[in-house]
Amino acid sequence: MTILELKLPPLIVFIMIALGMVAINTLWLPGLLPYPFNVFASIILMLAGLASIVLGIIGLRRAKTTPNPLRPENATALVTDGIYARTRNPIYLGLLIWLIALSVYLINPLTYFGPFAFVFYMNRFQIMPEERALNELFGEKFEAYKSRVGRWI
Repeated sequence: MTILELKLPPLIVFIMIALGMVAINTLWLPGLLPYPFNVFASIILMLAGLASIVLGIIGLRRAKTTPNPLRPENATALVTDGIYARTRNPIYLGLLIWLIALSVYLINPLTYFGPFAFVFYMNRFQIMPEERALNELFGEKFEAYKSRVGRWI
C-alpha cells in the first residue's frame, strides 16, 4: 500500500480536479463562451452523473453496507444488483461524468485532461485498494462479480 492509497476522499479528488479544470480554462484560452448546445449537453451529462451517484448510494443503503470509500474493509455485503450489475463503481462513474460535463461546458480542449487524471488517480489509489479489500472479504464471489461487470462501465 502506498501513501496515497485510500487517503483522499473521492469527493475531494473530484473537487480538486474540477477546480484545476476551471483554472486551466481561466489561464489558457479564456473567454470562450459556451454555446447553447454545450450548455444543453452539459446539463444532460450532469443529470446522468447524478442518476449514477444516487442509484449507487441507494444500492449501498439497501444492502446496509458502508458507503465510506476510505474503509472498504468495513463492507458487510457485496452489492451486485441494480446499477451495480452494470458498473462496479457507479458513484465514481457519476463523478467522472460530471467532470466530462464540465469539460463540455467549458469548451476548452485542455480541460479534458481532468477526467483522464480522475480515472488514473481513482484506479490506482482508490479502486485498486478497495478491490483488494473486497477480494479479502468476499473472495470467489467478488472475483465472479469482477469477471461479469466492468470497473467503470
